[in-house]
Amino acid sequence: MDLTRFHEAQRYAYQSALTEIRNGKKCSCWMWYIFPQIAGLGRSSTAQYYAIANLEEAIAYRNDDILGGRLIEISKALLELESDDAYVIFGSPDNMKLKSSMTLFALADPDQEVFQKVLDKFFHGERDRKTIQLVSKNGNIK
Repeated sequence: MDLTRFHEAQRYAYQSALTEIRNGKKCSCWMWYIFPQIAGLGRSSTAQYYAIANLEEAIAYRNDDILGGRLIEISKALLELESDDAYVIFGSPDNMKLKSSMTLFALADPDQEVFQKVLDKFFHGERDRKTIQLVSKNGNIK
């Protein structure tokens, strides 16, 4: 799996993204490569470029020391916030991108509880149906 596009994008944006989350408000554009989604959801060229092709690539992303570590770190930062309103933190449609990303990684790494905890806190535990459909369409759900 070639995850270079994520490493390159995060090189200069990750610390800013983490700071924004810790401050409780996303202000700049980094959602695609910090909280990536399964392919088939985003329509823009940027969304398509950073889309995760399938569950196998999501597992590779999660298992990457840097990318996976950052995803857990920034997800835990969300759990530390007082607010449980993803719309207040991310705005629209990024609040729904968070839901789809957390659903994808909860499927990719069911043993890592942080992704489901984010879904529990911000979305009453509900997973994104379209993400589940797209992942299962490829026969990838474990």
